[in-house]
Amino acid sequence: MGTMLVVLILVSMMIMMDNVYAGDTNSVFDPCSDTRVQRWDGFTFGLVFSSKESFFFNESQLSPCDRRLSLTGNSAELAVFRPKVDEISLLTINNSNFNPSKSGGYMVAFAGRKYAARSLPAFVADSTHTVTSFTLVLEFQKGTLQNLFWKKFGCDSCKGDSFVCLNKTDCAVPNNKCNGNGGSIDCNVSIQLAFSGTDKNENVLNSWYEVKNLRQYSLYGLFQGVSDSLTSPFKNLF
Repeated sequence: MGTMLVVLILVSMMIMMDNVYAGDTNSVFDPCSDTRVQRWDGFTFGLVFSSKESFFFNESQLSPCDRRLSLTGNSAELAVFRPKVDEISLLTINNSNFNPSKSGGYMVAFAGRKYAARSLPAFVADSTHTVTSFTLVLEFQKGTLQNLFWKKFGCDSCKGDSFVCLNKTDCAVPNNKCNGNGGSIDCNVSIQLAFSGTDKNENVLNSWYEVKNLRQYSLYGLFQGVSDSLTSPFKNLF
């Protein structure tokens, strides 16, 4: 827990945690501690938003749990999530005060101490564009997290005048079209989360396979559609 306290001091913290699931055998809630999990356990990991260079020390990328990283002076932000292992999840950050470009524009997903698993820094936003949709895969071996991967599906979904393709890999929204800047587009960051590998009982984790087969669909888009269909009939009642 000591390392996590350092992280909490270094960054401004935004915590978003799912409910603790019935049957959850994982009692570790600190993303900087090690654990072994089985399917349907809760698993805690973190996202740090900061500048790309702030995740490196002597040209080597370190885990945000590592005290050698000087995140304190970089306006870094931390979000902590606890999804259910091998369940496809949609994670969102919809805090109106959160601006990823002001935090440095990049994010790293991380968890664990011994393996210090961390993703590569992923571009989120700068002064002109914001990438709103990401896919993250957590890879386990016998229940221990080994890697976190950002998956790219290209720009096939960049349709209409409201989106632009960056580096032939990411759909981004011009910041002047985001609803926080007077535009009409929801530019909150959303992450489709899936799992691969095996749990501590050597059961295969299949959710990444399912996401890969459904990659032409956006969980965020589906969620928005369901949300709109539920709320629209009641908008005129208030």
